[in-house]
Amino acid sequence: MKTNPAPNVALFIPCLVDQVYPEMGLAMANVLRRAGVKVEYDARQTCCGQPAFNAGFRAQALPVAEHFLNVFQPQTCIVAPSGSCVAMVRNFYPHLFRNHAREEEARQLGQRIFEFSEFLVQRLGTVKLGAQFSRKVGYHHSCHSYRELRLHDEPLALLREVQGLELIDLAGEPVCCGFGGLFSVKFAPISSAMASSRLEAFAQAGAEAIVSNDPGCIMQMRQEAQARNLRMPILHLAEVLEARER
Repeated sequence: MKTNPAPNVALFIPCLVDQVYPEMGLAMANVLRRAGVKVEYDARQTCCGQPAFNAGFRAQALPVAEHFLNVFQPQTCIVAPSGSCVAMVRNFYPHLFRNHAREEEARQLGQRIFEFSEFLVQRLGTVKLGAQFSRKVGYHHSCHSYRELRLHDEPLALLREVQGLELIDLAGEPVCCGFGGLFSVKFAPISSAMASSRLEAFAQAGAEAIVSNDPGCIMQMRQEAQARNLRMPILHLAEVLEARER
């Protein structure tokens, strides 16, 4: 695969990564640097507004989204470790800002933000990053990444180039983990059952680790694994691509 010149990128670190899983953001930054990309981080950034928007509180989501525009408007390329947050900006900002003075600005910004694997494969044109991770791995496609961003081959192509990694194919993919943001709160028993079923499918397929590109899905499956006393690593794609075994 031909490698394109590496652009400078601005990192968007979603709330869940910033507050709960900072190691995922650090891993993404390290992988991007390894790929020759210069990364920048603007500490003024906050939430993209997705939680309020998905809950139906559009009036509350709008000023959060406007702040996002203010912070990232000067940037030509933005990369995030969350398919759902990228989908929010790219696909749902045009709805949130409809008939707003900044509607076109929001629409244009959506074309400059990329999910991590999408950026590496589609924009940068690279899949080989020198990673080593010797385990059988099952990949979980997040709903937003798969259905809203239409990403499927990109994360798998990256995992196939990881030395020592054996990628397991599950029938019937993709399958939801049951997170769905507030869905996991409002319908906790259903959400938990979906996560349990997901973990069981990976375990029966012989997976020694589960990998995803969305922190929300990872949190959902980690919590269910802990409740079931299932000791299986559930990692972000960036953490695997950063790994170098000795």
